[in-house]
Amino acid sequence: MSRAGILAIAHARRNWRNEMTEEITIPPASTYFMLEETDPEETHTLSVLVDNQPGVLSRVIGLFTARGYNIEQLTVSETQHEKGVSRITIVTTATPHVLEQIRAQLRRLVPVHSVADLTLEGEPIERELALVKVASTGEARVEALRIVDAFRARVVDAHTGSFVFEITGKTRKVDQFISLMKPLGLVEVVRTGIAAISRGPKSMRA
Repeated sequence: MSRAGILAIAHARRNWRNEMTEEITIPPASTYFMLEETDPEETHTLSVLVDNQPGVLSRVIGLFTARGYNIEQLTVSETQHEKGVSRITIVTTATPHVLEQIRAQLRRLVPVHSVADLTLEGEPIERELALVKVASTGEARVEALRIVDAFRARVVDAHTGSFVFEITGKTRKVDQFISLMKPLGLVEVVRTGIAAISRGPKSMRA
C-alpha cells in the first residue's frame, strides 16, 4: 500500500474515534420544572361562618387533611343562634399561594356562608384562654404567684400543694407563661385556642 493510502486510513481512524468520544450535550431541563417554591410560609388566622349542622366541622377539617394543609389551632362555637350560624376560627401556616387555595376551597363548601382572612384585613384582635395547673411548695410556690401577678393571670383554684391559674391573652403570652411554669411544677394545661375578630366597624355576614 502506498504511503498516501496509509495516511488516509490513519486519518479516517482518528475521525472515527473523535466522533465516538464526542460529548453529547444534553439541553437543560425546562426552567418551569426546575423552579422550587421559595415563598416564605406565613401564619394566618381565618374566620369561617357556617351552618350549625351535624357534620359541618368534619367537612371543613376534611378539606384540610385531604389536601395536606396544616391546622395549628381551631375553635368553633355558635355565634348567631337565631340564624343557626357558627363561627370557626382556624390558624394555619402556608405559603401565600397555598393560603389562597385554602380560602377558595373553603368558599366552595356548601355550608360555608363566608370566609375572611383576618390577617390580610389587618392585625386582628386575638385572645386565648388557658387553665394551668401547677403543683409546688415553698419558694417555687411563691415564685409561681409572682409570675401570675406579672402576667395578670389569676388563681381560680388553690390547695396546699397546688394551684390552677387562668391566663388570657395572645398565644405568645400564653406560651411564655406556660414555659415559665414548667420548672415550678407544671402538671397540666388546657387551652381554648384562639378567638379572633377584625378591628373596626366591619363585620362578617352570614
